[in-house]
Amino acid sequence: MRLSILIMGLAVCVAIPLSAASIPASGSLTFDVMRKGKDIGDHSYKFSGSENSYSVKVSTNIVVKVPLIKLTAYSFQHDSVETWKNGKLEKLNSTTNDDGTSHNVNSGASSILPASLWNEDIVKSKILLNTVNGTKMSIRAADLGNEAVTTKKGKVNAEHYRISGELERDLWYDANGDLARVSFKADDGSTVIYIRK
Repeated sequence: MRLSILIMGLAVCVAIPLSAASIPASGSLTFDVMRKGKDIGDHSYKFSGSENSYSVKVSTNIVVKVPLIKLTAYSFQHDSVETWKNGKLEKLNSTTNDDGTSHNVNSGASSILPASLWNEDIVKSKILLNTVNGTKMSIRAADLGNEAVTTKKGKVNAEHYRISGELERDLWYDANGDLARVSFKADDGSTVIYIRK
């Protein structure tokens, strides 16, 4: 079973200026990763620096166990650091272990916006860059309106977007522009959900 689509990061061809609202006031976003009602791992974003010069550390740790015998059926570890200055990407470095297969991406200054999902501006993008393996993907986004979604701290109102094409994700962003929830189908047809803590 392949769940490597859990954290594929992406990027647009044209940079879109970021606003202060794009950076969570708390300095971090953390999520439980759920599949078939079970917690299979964690996904997090940690922000440091100022509004005009900051870095974002993205981490994902997924382990899927075989029921009853508890052997590991699949594992995925991803760590990346995005460095931003004046709304533009200065540098992106990532390392990934996708169930034993290693990937590395090292990008210098670019007009490309990584769609690591935390930034609501990704829904304005047409071409995205996978931060796991560096490939570009074509996507389109539809705004499905405002909905109440469940987080570990209760329900929040969030704008629901559906990304389709070479990447398929349902994304919800709260009134501050912070990522509130992620949902998508894994390769085996099961639904994977990121629930914000």
